Amino acid sequence: MHAIRRRILLAVPVAFALLAGCSQSDAQNQQKGPTQVGFVVVQRTAVPLQSQLGGRTVAFESSEVRPQVNGVIRRRYFTEGSYVRQGQPLYQIDPSLYRAAVNQAQANVAAARATLDAAQVRANRYKPLAEMEAISKQDYTDAAAQARQARASVAQNSAALDTARINLRYTSIPAPISGRIGRSLSTVGALVTANQADPLAVIQRLDPMYVDIQQSSADLTKLKRALSSGGVAPGSTQVRLKLEDGTDYGYTGTVEFSEVMVNESTGTVTLRARFPNPQGVLLPGMFVHALFTQAVDPSVFLVPQAALQRDIGGDAFVFVVGAGNKAERRKVNAERTFGENWVVSSGLNPGDKIITQGTANLRSGAALKPVPADTKQKIEPGKPGAGANGQGGRGG
Repeated sequence: MHAIRRRILLAVPVAFALLAGCSQSDAQNQQKGPTQVGFVVVQRTAVPLQSQLGGRTVAFESSEVRPQVNGVIRRRYFTEGSYVRQGQPLYQIDPSLYRAAVNQAQANVAAARATLDAAQVRANRYKPLAEMEAISKQDYTDAAAQARQARASVAQNSAALDTARINLRYTSIPAPISGRIGRSLSTVGALVTANQADPLAVIQRLDPMYVDIQQSSADLTKLKRALSSGGVAPGSTQVRLKLEDGTDYGYTGTVEFSEVMVNESTGTVTLRARFPNPQGVLLPGMFVHALFTQAVDPSVFLVPQAALQRDIGGDAFVFVVGAGNKAERRKVNAERTFGENWVVSSGLNPGDKIITQGTANLRSGAALKPVPADTKQKIEPGKPGAGANGQGGRGG
């Protein structure tokens, strides 16, 4: 009997302690109240459809320096790798044979002109005699024909003289364009010919510079359909570049044209952009990334990345502040990002309050205390989370 009484007396304080604990937990839950969340208000906006595509740099102009006559190179007038101007002499081929050909052609012209003078005088002399029937008309006809033949011979020899002078001029090889010249592929003393396979040197104009950009024909077709349907608006032709080391190129280029055929081996279409290159940073053959806006989506929503979540099936959703300050889960369509935001094309309405802060363990239908995003939470002394000075405790 004494043992039973002792057990009852020991159980009573434990029961009171449990009741006190439950009462304190209920009081804290009532004191905690709705979950405070931060929100942003979204509105429809226009967002560019940016593309980042790979490309190769191509010289704006490129010309192979080739001989147009045969001969031995006697001199080279340029420094390899230097800048040359159009018309500047680059090589000198031995002109001896071509100068002799000019002299011979000049002599032939002089002889033909002398023959022409004699034939013309004879024809002029025979003309009145033929009219007087002092000579036969056939003799005058023959003399006139000889004069015309002599005139044609002068023309032929004059053309040969022009050809000889042109060939002599070709012994001095000038720069066909202005630009940076590479290494010389032929040295002084080398025999060159007009139909040789290798050029003497290559000149490239590097300012401005072309960039050939490769875009998938499927993506280009999709873009054209979107433009034709009015779903998106045409974008800008301005292009920016990222170099091979990941840095931004300091100048902006312009898309000039798109090819009208698809590369069968790669399935891509080439877009050509033009860039200024005053410092010579871009060199032919460099691999770069081109960033440009091909179209603009005129009516989408920008949602901070912290607000968008995905379920186990990969579908995107956000929480919005619903009626009565209740959490509402909303399925959205978000296929791409723009800066630090997701681009949402459907699932939202203008003026929706998207919850961006306090989404951890948030459930649909939960009571909310919505405040603008980045608002600091006010914690009063004596409430949970107030710290050591907010709620006193007695040591054991």
